[in-house]
Amino acid sequence: MKISHRIAASRPLATTAMHGRVEAFRNEGMGIIDFSIAISHFSPPSPVLDAVTRAVQDERTMPYTGVAGALDVRRSLCAKLGRENGIPAEANEIIVTNGAKQALYEALYAMTDPGDTVLIFRPHWPAYVTTCQLLGLRPLLVDLPANITPETLAACPRADLVIINNPHNPTGKVFDRDELGHLADWVEAIGAQVIVDESYEHLSFGPVHTSFASQCDWRAIGVVTLFSASQSYAMMGWRLGFALAPPEIASAMQTLQGPITAATSHLAQVATVAAFDCGVQQHMIDEYRDRRDQVLHHVRELPWMRMHCPDSGPYLWGDVRALTHDTEAFAEALLAEEGVAIMPGDALGMPGFIRIGYICDDVYTLMEGVRRLVAFGDRIAADLAADPVADR
Repeated sequence: MKISHRIAASRPLATTAMHGRVEAFRNEGMGIIDFSIAISHFSPPSPVLDAVTRAVQDERTMPYTGVAGALDVRRSLCAKLGRENGIPAEANEIIVTNGAKQALYEALYAMTDPGDTVLIFRPHWPAYVTTCQLLGLRPLLVDLPANITPETLAACPRADLVIINNPHNPTGKVFDRDELGHLADWVEAIGAQVIVDESYEHLSFGPVHTSFASQCDWRAIGVVTLFSASQSYAMMGWRLGFALAPPEIASAMQTLQGPITAATSHLAQVATVAAFDCGVQQHMIDEYRDRRDQVLHHVRELPWMRMHCPDSGPYLWGDVRALTHDTEAFAEALLAEEGVAIMPGDALGMPGFIRIGYICDDVYTLMEGVRRLVAFGDRIAADLAADPVADR
């Protein structure tokens, strides 16, 4: 039996692999608290449920649509981009996809050739690097600076393509207009194309999110912007996303999507329009902020972990280098000893850090998981104090 070299040399995506392990443990009756991924405890907005219900009731046959999505769907998404993002767009510049991951894969496939370089700021969403590796691209990892300036960008290696994640997973950074302007000037100067992941555009706790494409000539540069309904509308399993791209790139992405999945399902397209018409779900943001603050209050005095307050997103990013740089081993031991799953920073390009998804389950479960994490870290800290040369 033959397995291709390209897939045999690849590893499963770290986030989905850990979540799969948690599901397997739960199926065996183990009470795992899962912080490894962000799955909202909220239900999708009622307009989405209503729209899908009407579509099921009113249409006996769900039609195939064009690969990029039905024309009325794409026009509605263009209206959203103009209304919320300040980006004038045409329907032929939109492609509706099965979540942001499909849009990312198609954009990278359409915009690069094997051996091309892709600059990625770390810590990073694991799918960026994994997808690059699947396509034979060369990721160039650069530490995300606290502020993007001409000087920090001048120190970065030149690349054929740059991936920007705004708001950023996992740090929660929201890029301001000046930073986006510096990025636009830099990519234009080095001749790089850009993929901008704006999946968390509606999850800001204060700073205003600005779309990169609204600050530059995105068609001339070659900018593809990715959007997802998963986190902003508590629709993780619905797999709803879309991309905005210059017409030539959008057409190339359709060429790839056609033989893979063709169009997304008709019901998914109905749900996509309804979701992106809902705007910011303020009740979700308010509760997420409260949860964030509760966790930060509980861990702020820990001598072995530093956790900054994120400006956006469903994750907390903790520095545990005072305990260990091997956070893969840390995560495995935490899962085995305390039944708590986290995402090790190794998977996001930063050993010595951990990512915690804090929007799942109820608040009691959240804080019980945090209590177990703290107890686990305290035990390691005590062991290190007793034996400073111990290798953890």
